[in-house]
Amino acid sequence: MKKKLTPLAKNLRRRLTDAETKLWHCINRRSLGLKFRRQCPIGKYIVDFVSFDSMVVVEVDGAGHLESESDVIRDEWLKSQGFKVLRFWDNEILNNIDGVLVKLSEELPPTQPPPQRG
Repeated sequence: MKKKLTPLAKNLRRRLTDAETKLWHCINRRSLGLKFRRQCPIGKYIVDFVSFDSMVVVEVDGAGHLESESDVIRDEWLKSQGFKVLRFWDNEILNNIDGVLVKLSEELPPTQPPPQRG
């Protein structure tokens, strides 16, 4: 299944929404202490962002996701695989990115500092 999703995921990476782009610029490069991947296949789904180190999936939703039954099914499957799913609305990210980053950092597990070299 993953091989079939890889071309679609690559295409989605080239066509991020404004909200996804804004969030990606804030969470890439380990700025929250964890490595995130964007538009990544997991099972039969493509998630917006994932940190495999912390088993956290971050989804960015627009109005099309309001009360989506498929999102509920997807979230349950991801949870059954050990992932924690966090969802943020487009307008939250576009209008209050600092608040989103605070919520996100509160939900992430604490990171270990890199070992000291001596």
